[in-house]
Amino acid sequence: MAHNINYNERTGKHSFFSVKQKAWHGLGQIISDYPTSAEALQYAGLDFGVEKRPLFTYDTENFIGDPDTDIIIPEIAVPDYFATVRTDTEQPLGVVGKDYEVVQNVDAFSFFDSIVGGKDGILYETAGALGKNGERIFITAKLPDYIRVGRNDCIEKYLFLTTSHDGTESITIAFTPIRVVCQNTLNAALRNHVNSIKIRHTASATDKLKQAHKMLGITNQLSIELEAVFNRWSRVRITDPQLKQLIQLAMSPNRETYELVKTGKQEELTSQFNNIVSSVFDYAMTNPTQQEKTTKGTLFGMYNAVTGYFQNVRNFRDDQSKFKSIMQGTGLQKNQAAFNLCNDFAKHGERILN
Repeated sequence: MAHNINYNERTGKHSFFSVKQKAWHGLGQIISDYPTSAEALQYAGLDFGVEKRPLFTYDTENFIGDPDTDIIIPEIAVPDYFATVRTDTEQPLGVVGKDYEVVQNVDAFSFFDSIVGGKDGILYETAGALGKNGERIFITAKLPDYIRVGRNDCIEKYLFLTTSHDGTESITIAFTPIRVVCQNTLNAALRNHVNSIKIRHTASATDKLKQAHKMLGITNQLSIELEAVFNRWSRVRITDPQLKQLIQLAMSPNRETYELVKTGKQEELTSQFNNIVSSVFDYAMTNPTQQEKTTKGTLFGMYNAVTGYFQNVRNFRDDQSKFKSIMQGTGLQKNQAAFNLCNDFAKHGERILN
């Protein structure tokens, strides 16, 4: 898979760091201890500023000479549009409007520091810049404590921040639990809770980012409720046919397929859909991480089968496509569908399958 990690020609390094574990692309700096935010900025190659500068063009009617050899002096201002420029390399990152507000990389790290009130606890795991010129950045940080399912099945709690300096993306902050035993990303939103927030790059962006530490309160409450839900699911036994039908319902690409599954018209399902279901079912039945006491033959195992399929089985064009699917796209939708089905099954039993 393509990595899209920015290569900084000024430093001769890729703009990425990871703690202890080498990333699949093998690039960037691997460090042994969790860094401070200031250290993380440097390791990740994010210790640069971004400026919003006016745009200009030139008048071709007044230009005389060879455009390949003569100096062209831009004299015409482009109204209401600006270039965002890296101050360390002078590379343009994008074109933005007059209302666009730059949020510096250091401010993104300050958000993570603020959620723990200056105390030890936030652990920077990875960070880096993506794109030819480093126009998109990301940071992942591990929160203290775990979500525990049963005695030994632990789920780590992470906050993830991503944004761009080219005007294409808002600031996105997401809470994502990750099951330790298999590194499945378990995106799940309970009723009246959200697991992500978005902040537009407007004049109030920095102030809103400073207030986003309230996200920790959201994640703490979500963690408590998820722990109770996952433990309840781990005690609900399901048969193999029930497992397969739940997978079919969760992975249905549209309402028509969903209804075919509900009404038992298996012969009308497409071969492509059946192949996907088989991949998820095989993962549930054979993967070593699915043989734990909390997952084998349980509702929690069914949920992990769907999340594990997108995390560990399905092929994506590149790592960025995989991330977008799991955090924002099809992977997120199917994970949420599986979550809702498990919730309904835990409450109403096999009646939801008929």
